[in-house]
Parts: sequence; structure tokens; C-alpha cells
Amino acid sequence: MKLGWKKRVALELYRKYHAIEVREHTLMQLFWECTLRCCLNCKHCGSDCTAKSNTPDMPAEDFLAVIDKLTPHVDPHKVMIIFSGGEPLMRNDLEQVGRELYKREYPWGMVSNGMLLDRARLDSLLRAGLHSITISLDGFTEEHNAMRGHPDSFDRAVEAIQMIAQEKGLTYDVVTCVTPQTFPYLERFKEFLISLGVRRWRIFTIFPAGRAADDDTLQLSSEQVRGIMEFIKSTRQEGRIRLNFACEGFLGEYEAEVRDYFYHCAAGVNAASIRIDGSISGCTSIRHNFHQGNIYKDDFWDVWQNRFQEFRDRRWAKTGPCEHCEAFRYCLGGGMHQRDDDRQLVGCLYRKLFGE
Repeated sequence: MKLGWKKRVALELYRKYHAIEVREHTLMQLFWECTLRCCLNCKHCGSDCTAKSNTPDMPAEDFLAVIDKLTPHVDPHKVMIIFSGGEPLMRNDLEQVGRELYKREYPWGMVSNGMLLDRARLDSLLRAGLHSITISLDGFTEEHNAMRGHPDSFDRAVEAIQMIAQEKGLTYDVVTCVTPQTFPYLERFKEFLISLGVRRWRIFTIFPAGRAADDDTLQLSSEQVRGIMEFIKSTRQEGRIRLNFACEGFLGEYEAEVRDYFYHCAAGVNAASIRIDGSISGCTSIRHNFHQGNIYKDDFWDVWQNRFQEFRDRRWAKTGPCEHCEAFRYCLGGGMHQRDDDRQLVGCLYRKLFGE
């Protein structure tokens, strides 16, 4: 692993800092998978969501009961609640839940595809205390609509972005999944986002899981992944839009060059989730075999404090391609969402970038 001495020293210092974070495991983000219903049919969906789901939405009162038990143990101002799905806006009671969280002084936000976000709904959410929102936009019209499976999805997402860009008190970003089809247009797409008034942008790539597991057309080559890293570096140096790469693993020499932070997997360390069936996990992208408990039979705070050992002590992951990898010291086996049902690593950007 080729790293300059300054980068290596910085990574060693961050290792020590992260060890403290793991030991203290201060909860900072709580994801609520509030529905598995969705108005789109995306090629890369990890949850295989559809407009109708066999799994009913979790009742709002069940989620709020967990929040009330959590509140005595945390500073609500420092725990961000994030609604995820499915598409959260398929629920008609988000404002009710949001107001209850606002009363309890928790900031809250959501991740949305933008299809159902019109002016009236945005105003309603803002009145209920909406603090942040992420909108997905995966390229220009043809590429985005093909990925999302709906002819109006690009236009609706753009309309949503234009609305939220005008809300000065709202924290937001746009997240883009880069595929071989959209990679050639990154520079032009950046200019488009800037023209919409977007100030914060995140990029991620698709690892082979969910619907994407059997679709090789969504997988980037090593050359394209390196191209993305160089594009992010140059964009960050320009300073016209704040661009970060997502939390998809250790990136070697690109660490601290393409993100505002050194790589770490926050799942089970600073981030938890409550899944649609009440399961307690690290984030909603992690497979069911890493669930740590269930709100319908366990106390959430007890689970957070006393379980999650697999998330916080990653020595078990030093097998297979990770066993002799020098980067394991900093990577710890990649993100928990990159482990399959047999706990094997599914895709490794570090190996794709550097072939080690």
C-alpha cells in the first residue's frame, strides 16, 4: 500500500480517534425504515421495494415509544432522526411523527426520490420541523428515468431540488449513483446541479446486492472508479459545489481527498436503525443477519449499549481477501452493508482502485 508519510501519520492518528469513538459509541444518527412502499421501481434497490408491500408500515406510535424510552439517555439535539424507506413520502403521517419529534427537540430529516414532493407537501413538512432532506438524482433524463423506472422521475426530482434549494433554513444535499452509463457525463452533470443552485452533492457507486446483484451493466471498471476519484478531487479543489464520496470503504491515497473525513463505518458506532419489522441494526442497508434485537421484545437502549459487538470489534472480518490486506488496519473489512448473508465481502473499492 503506497501512502505518503503525512497521510500514513494522519491515518494512524485517526485510528486512535476511531477506537475512542467505538469505545464510547455515542448515538448520533437513528434511521427509521418507516415503509417499504415506493412509487418507483429502481434497478439498484437494495430492499426490492414496490408500490404495495407485504410488510405493513410500522405504526407511528410504536416508533415514538422507542424515542420516548431513548430520550432520558441522550441529548436529543445531538441525535439526528432520518426517515428512510422505501419512499417515506408514501406515508401520510410523516408530519404527525415530525411534529412529535420536534416537540421532543430531535432534529429530523428524510431521504427521498422526490416524486411526491410538491410545494404543498414541502410546506407541510417544514411546518412540522423538517431539518434536512436528501434527494436522489442519478443523471440526466434518459439515464435517471431508466435507473428509476418511471418516465417522470427526472422532472419530479429536479422540481423537488429546485424547491428545496430556495429554502435557506433547510439542510439538504443531492445524492447521485454513478454507473458506466452516467460516468462520461459527470462534468456536465456537475454544471447542471450548480445551475439548479445545489451546494452539496454526494456520489456513490453500486455494489452487487439487492436488484443490482445480477446486473453487471451497473458495475464500474477500475479505470472508471479512479476517474470518479479524480473528478471528485478536482471538483473539491474548485470549491463551486461541496462534493463528497459516500462511505463505501477505504480509498488508500484518496483518503481525505474525496471526503470531508477519513473512512469509517459508523454503523453500530454512531448510527443505528429501526427496520420496518422492528429489528434493530446499524443502518438500513445492512442485511438481516446482523440485526441485534427487536423493539417489540428488547429495550432499544440496552441493545445499543450492550450488543453490536460485531460492529464494534471487526477482527472477525479479517478473512478471505481481507486476511492479508495491509489496508485492513484502516478499513476493518469495509462497510457492514458490504457483507453478504454468509458475511463475505461483496465488492471492494480499494482492490478495484489499486488491485491489492
